[in-house]
Amino acid sequence: MTIVLVALTMIAIMAMAALSIDVVTLYLANAEAQRAADAAALAGARILSITGMTGDPNNTGGHWQQACDFASKVAVAVAEQNIVGGTAPTGVGQVTVTFPNNSDAAACTGDSPAFGVNPLVTVKVQSASLPTFFARIWGQTGASVSATATAEAFNSSNSDTVGNGGPSTLTPVQPRCVKPWIVPNRDPENGTISCTGNTCPHFVSNTDGSIQSKGIGGAGIIGRTFNLFANCDGTTCGPLAPMTNVVTSPLGFPPPPPTPNLEYLPGEIAPSFSASAVPSCAADLYQDAVAGCDETTVYQCGVKSVSASPPNRVDLSENPSGTSGDTVVAAQCLIDPKGKGSDTLDTSTYPYHFKAGDGNPLVLAGALSGDNTITNSNSVVTLPIYNGGFINPNGKTDVTIVGFLQVFINRINNVDAPGYLNVTVLNVTGCGDGDNAVGTAVSGTSPVPVRLITYP
Repeated sequence: MTIVLVALTMIAIMAMAALSIDVVTLYLANAEAQRAADAAALAGARILSITGMTGDPNNTGGHWQQACDFASKVAVAVAEQNIVGGTAPTGVGQVTVTFPNNSDAAACTGDSPAFGVNPLVTVKVQSASLPTFFARIWGQTGASVSATATAEAFNSSNSDTVGNGGPSTLTPVQPRCVKPWIVPNRDPENGTISCTGNTCPHFVSNTDGSIQSKGIGGAGIIGRTFNLFANCDGTTCGPLAPMTNVVTSPLGFPPPPPTPNLEYLPGEIAPSFSASAVPSCAADLYQDAVAGCDETTVYQCGVKSVSASPPNRVDLSENPSGTSGDTVVAAQCLIDPKGKGSDTLDTSTYPYHFKAGDGNPLVLAGALSGDNTITNSNSVVTLPIYNGGFINPNGKTDVTIVGFLQVFINRINNVDAPGYLNVTVLNVTGCGDGDNAVGTAVSGTSPVPVRLITYP
């Protein structure tokens, strides 16, 4: 009887061991599916962010559909690069991408502006007929796992009415690696609004952060190209010129840059400055902040200058202008340190595409062949927008940051006028002047950060 009992017990023990091995295998496969879904959803939301689509909350011109289609393809490609249960989920129906807050969640054809400025991407990854090792004893020859993730491209503009469920709850953003080129809250060129005196149209509302020149292309802010310059003569910097679209005679800056143009003010670098990924061609703190990632100087959007800690400051003692000024030297170090050719922005079709230049490390390393389209570029930079208040012409001035511009540096021009940058707007986001902003700021490397959320 002892032998019989031992034999029966061994069968039971072996059955439980076999079951546990199969269960653990399925748990691991499920975790792999979840990682694939998370990565794919974030990748899709990232595409929606960099296309500038959130700058068009009215979903006009078919831009939502084009951005959505591009994001769907990227999300599927990312999901299929992962391994789930030993194989990539490349079969029919194994990766499904939907956009839950669009009127047509699956096919990217709806015209409803229900998503506002915060589009969502949901990715479902499933793998069927996963192999089992011991469950076959009971006739179970395969199993399936699935996982779902939802990511959001968050634009703080008008977030008190989109996604946060009530007024006076504007959620600010706090992007990292912001460049110390503080621009006023004025649109340098708007095809439908004239600009006289101090009545220039704004990028964003100083009150609720809503985008003022909505849209992509045409009169919209996304895709707008202008010249960015500092009003400095090599010795001193002047305060912001009058709030007009055209600057005809900036201090010590003959000739003025071609219009449309926008004057930036040099920002103060934090005393405890720390930067990462700074190329060796940067020579001082200001250049480090431009050429590398300034992780210490925090531009606090949606916080009044008197409340910000440390305060956001304009520093006119910094003189970044001229053909050999800090801006030109550092910008060249950032976008094309080897002088072989910087990346370019292709705006011939939408969504816009980044094209790697001959000086891009991917090109130099031979990692790109054929199509040189890339999903990120050192030429993409973020600029703080301030509310346009008084600037002390003789030193430092605390300013209130009300939003951010994300622009692509097309070129550095030292011919028409020394030391200005030609840029194209990719994104705009607003946070208001501090009266409505509440809660912890959403951070990220972009002014329109992406994040995983729990969708109901």
